[in-house]
Amino acid sequence: MQTMLQLLPAEIESPSAVKGVAWTIPAVTIRDEPRLAYRGFMQDICRHFVDKESLKKQLDILAMYKINKFHWHLTDDQGWRIEIKKYPGLTQISSRRMEGEGYEYGPYFYTQEEVKEIVAYAKERFIEVIPEIEMPGHAVAALTAYPEFSCTGGPLQVRNLWGISSDIFCAGNDDTFGFLTDILDEVIPLFESEYFHIGGDEAPKLRWESCPKCQKRIKQLGLRADDEFSAEEKLQSYFVNRLEKHLISRGRKLIGWDETLEGGLAPSATVMSWRGEKGGIKSANMGHDAIMTPNDWLYLDNYQGDRKILPACNRRDITLAKTYSYNPMPEAIEADKKHHIIGVQANSWAEYMYNVDIVQWCVHPMLLALSEVACTRLENKDYSDFERRMDNQRVRLDMHGINYYVPVPQDRGKPSCNRMLFTDVITIDLETTEPMKIVYTTNGRDPGPKSKEYTVPLTFTANTTFKARSITAGGRMGDIRTIEIVRSDAYKPATATTGQGLEAAYYPG
Repeated sequence: MQTMLQLLPAEIESPSAVKGVAWTIPAVTIRDEPRLAYRGFMQDICRHFVDKESLKKQLDILAMYKINKFHWHLTDDQGWRIEIKKYPGLTQISSRRMEGEGYEYGPYFYTQEEVKEIVAYAKERFIEVIPEIEMPGHAVAALTAYPEFSCTGGPLQVRNLWGISSDIFCAGNDDTFGFLTDILDEVIPLFESEYFHIGGDEAPKLRWESCPKCQKRIKQLGLRADDEFSAEEKLQSYFVNRLEKHLISRGRKLIGWDETLEGGLAPSATVMSWRGEKGGIKSANMGHDAIMTPNDWLYLDNYQGDRKILPACNRRDITLAKTYSYNPMPEAIEADKKHHIIGVQANSWAEYMYNVDIVQWCVHPMLLALSEVACTRLENKDYSDFERRMDNQRVRLDMHGINYYVPVPQDRGKPSCNRMLFTDVITIDLETTEPMKIVYTTNGRDPGPKSKEYTVPLTFTANTTFKARSITAGGRMGDIRTIEIVRSDAYKPATATTGQGLEAAYYPG
């Protein structure tokens, strides 16, 4: 059905907004099946919260691009975002944090009724919602309200810094498992997915190494370090296995990040390979299902263009072309094990996504590339054709009111800067990460649709405020790039004989 709708004009997304559109479909036969069954998108709402109406809008876009799994990251060090009635402290205390600037962020969380509403909304669009409750790490928010389940006993504060904390759930305390299974038993009935994600990533073992209860558990279980794993890593395997048995008893399958391989993988666990592809390759070759979500291709919280001129993001440079290029079926997987790669997923981590507009700006149109990675067979992929079809898809995103990324003009072949000093003459040579019209001004005014089009490098010999921005085929204007061009006698040649001068000095930002 989505394929058929895409044969209609892009204005189908908002018919009342455009008049005079021919509502016709070409005569075709549709033969359409995805390359991979699991086509996922993960949204982190712990670092910065997203309201339910914005989530619904995102689900509409996922459905349009045939992404059929919504991985909902609900708990982390920086916030607990789902109501647990047996433990009200999780919403009263763990859903808020004190920011470094001195103001309180929160309380932000979804009630159980709101969770049911989102799950039902997704189901109507053939999207399966998979919850994630983090354990044993990324637990500081929960442990702030219930420090008795930590190794130290607290006190703790909901973390207001990003990164990794040493404070994790105590694996030597049986009451910890009672606490977590109580939570699972409240969360499981809210979701219809056969999968349940328990995290399992970035859990430092520092506290376990010095915790008497955890060390006692290690001795009781007879866990010993070997050449591959420490005794504490094997204790995490015990931790995950114990929770997996509970999930199985409730009719669910466990998914964990690739750290769940450390110490030995739980018997029926599915691995999400995020630290590159090694975890997915190892899991598949062991006979376990895996979902490929490597951070070098499929993390949508990174720089889509030159980081020198873009707002703060995560540390990687991941363009639309790079995401599109990803092949989720590595050659290192044995031929008879390739069926264990059940899918692919893109992840959106919200450390730098302070509001919904930024979330949309980071993940769109990257989700289009994810869709083709998941749906299109390798031999049929063609990036130049994908670029051609992007114009039409941007109009569809316009009709949905999505704040997608429009490539910012950047310096060709070198790091970009927004202040340039020169002595005699300087040239501005721009490019964009996708084929895109660029307009510009030199009079200090903001460029608009009728401004001069940039087509060739421009040369300047005087002080100038140069402003440029990209414009899509549908008329969406991108962010303005302002370059201050300044003539300076301070960079004259040192001597007439050497002729060593500085044509331009580049100052980022």
